[in-house]
Amino acid sequence: MPRVWEVPVHDSTRVRDARVAAGSAARQAGLAEHRIAAAELVATELATNLLKHAGGGRILLDLVDPPVPAYGDERIAMVQIMAVDHGPGMPDTAAALRDGYSTTASLGAGLGTCLRTADDFGLHSTPGRGTVVMARIAPRPNRDTTGPRPVPLPVRAGGVNIPLAGAEFSGDAWACVRTGDRVTLMLADGLGHGPLAARASSAAVETVRCAPHLPPADLLRRLNGALRDTRGAAVAVAQLDVTAGKLHFAGVGNVGARLRRGDSWQGLVSRPGIVGAHLPTHLPQQQQTWTDDCLLVLHSDGLPSRWSPGPAAHDPSPDPAVIAASIVRDASSPARPVRDDTAVVVLSPCPSDPSS
Repeated sequence: MPRVWEVPVHDSTRVRDARVAAGSAARQAGLAEHRIAAAELVATELATNLLKHAGGGRILLDLVDPPVPAYGDERIAMVQIMAVDHGPGMPDTAAALRDGYSTTASLGAGLGTCLRTADDFGLHSTPGRGTVVMARIAPRPNRDTTGPRPVPLPVRAGGVNIPLAGAEFSGDAWACVRTGDRVTLMLADGLGHGPLAARASSAAVETVRCAPHLPPADLLRRLNGALRDTRGAAVAVAQLDVTAGKLHFAGVGNVGARLRRGDSWQGLVSRPGIVGAHLPTHLPQQQQTWTDDCLLVLHSDGLPSRWSPGPAAHDPSPDPAVIAASIVRDASSPARPVRDDTAVVVLSPCPSDPSS
């Protein structure tokens, strides 16, 4: 049951808090000392940038899987460090990544340092709305000992998980697992808040890792048995057959799902109930065509039901975790924070340009 970290950054004293949280997350992920130092450096730079350029914001830290879905037995925990603000935004994000660029009297090396240090890096900024910066730090295993690996599928997944009121644990959790040419994406919202809710959603993640081959409706039935000794959860399951170009979906409880195809959005409907307590007898699976212009968003009820996708969700280049964080940012404000544990996860095609 991994914890998540949220560090509000509104004065210089919180920069140290962000660095300490990054070190704690990296140690929980089992990273080596030099990678722990990398995580601490990135968190420090991002927190400092929030104060200098946005008047403050928040740092979100989580342990996540690599964005390209892996098999269920592959456990490579990455430290994801996210800086989110409601500041003025950046007029030129490419320039902001160049060393020496600065809108203040600083050296202008912060984002460039993060880009070079991180294993994955993402940035999206909208003038007048704010900026999201994401960096992931990986353990960097010795690839000479891993043997041949399957060709990665042309989709990627990422998300953001924010605990209510800065709690140590979020009752929400998600997983994205590959089996053959299929990718299964699951989001669970444990009932209530705190460790007991987190226990339910964590049990859902482990079950999905062990049985990602099951169709969504069958997987929900498997989850119903696995969660019987927990509080239960609302769960959404989407399974993409990459070769066939078909997306199958089934959900139970108050979880949201939207599919974008081109510029058009369509809601995917979940059935009333609680996985682990009150599973509906009939679990219909919805089927949708998946094309290169599709994007899928799953979210817990911490996100308002009438959320707006925003510019990031229509841009093909951002990392899916950056899109997820942008959706949360645009649905909240410093005066109107999220109202519950909030998780948003995005499945999107890989960009055609590998350098994106």
